[in-house]
Amino acid sequence: MAQCEHTAVTTFREYIRIKTVQPDPDYETCSKFLKRQGEELGAKVHVMECVPGKPIIIMTVEGRDPTLPSILLNSHTDVVPVFPKHWKYDPFSGHKDEDGEIYGRGTQDMKSVGIQYLEALKQLRCEGNTFLRTIHVSFVPDEEIGGADGMMSFVETDYFREMNVGFALDEGYASTSEDFLVFYGERHIYHLNVRCSGQPGHGSQFLSNTAGEKLHKVINSFFSFRDQEERRLRENPDLQLGDVTTVNLTMLEGGVQFNVVPAQLSVGFDIRIPPALDPADFENMVQGWCREAGEDVVYEICLKSVNRELSSVVDGQSPWWDAFSQACKIEKITVQKQIFPAGTDSSFIRKHGIPCLGFSPMNNTERLLHDHNERLNEKVFLRGIQIYASIISALANCTP
Repeated sequence: MAQCEHTAVTTFREYIRIKTVQPDPDYETCSKFLKRQGEELGAKVHVMECVPGKPIIIMTVEGRDPTLPSILLNSHTDVVPVFPKHWKYDPFSGHKDEDGEIYGRGTQDMKSVGIQYLEALKQLRCEGNTFLRTIHVSFVPDEEIGGADGMMSFVETDYFREMNVGFALDEGYASTSEDFLVFYGERHIYHLNVRCSGQPGHGSQFLSNTAGEKLHKVINSFFSFRDQEERRLRENPDLQLGDVTTVNLTMLEGGVQFNVVPAQLSVGFDIRIPPALDPADFENMVQGWCREAGEDVVYEICLKSVNRELSSVVDGQSPWWDAFSQACKIEKITVQKQIFPAGTDSSFIRKHGIPCLGFSPMNNTERLLHDHNERLNEKVFLRGIQIYASIISALANCTP
């Protein structure tokens, strides 16, 4: 057993060392690595590109009845940029310290999950297990920049339709407590730009109707709403981050020089809205804030991703949830059902009517996705392989 665990950790660290970092990910080296992993698994390996230079790797383990809807285990291969000077170790070294902490970009988001899928399947097949349903393991590019050239395109292909996916697993994130987290939906995403136009002039005067005054009012309105939502989350223990709206000012633009009052200023916000808030109601609220700020204040929606699809499997009326939850009981783990606060490839899968749960088997772990010194303890990583082995076996043998 110790040898298998050592091999799994070595494979994980090798994957971390491949620099699939945006905006220039090394997908060629990554594809070679994953093809080798698929061959070791004994799976059928298919590589395709919806967009040139952005490979999608699909590994298929055929079930005893390939006519049944299949199981999809999805992960993305790309990772977000790093700032090496803030890291304790090289973010692409896969360094493991004396406490078993494995450092590297992608250790939590989400190269660990991709390797856990494969190692769990290797373990199950080594033990002589077979599966009623076919299992597909997909590794897709560009999730970290929106997924347009990855999963968004993949789900529209004939190849994906022929996979006949009945249920899917994708990423979640780390839990800081003993419990694990499972996500059945996502918040709506808005990227808004508000443009304020007003009276220009010399910086030595008290001018009226300036762009700056209007910008001030706009920012106050957005941040007042932000404070309200943050207070709701803080004061209600039943709420999670995915149940409230987050508002963050991410861009400011305008001005020509210090002594010139500009004719125009703009501000950009990243906003994540829970499914309980109707997007139309939110947009009406933003329109009201712009009117209150004064004339010539307009907003532009730069990105709008409405995720109305929720995986109803968690309502307890689904054989998929029965299989998932029973496997969790066998592993003696407790899961909390939540709305994912950010965006993942799960949304593209759900939009095709396929139930999908986000699950990353990491508990008692500091949440460090996209952060400096992202890391995962090898004991948590190895425990996750066993958890996935139980879950994958249960789902792939789920009877019609």
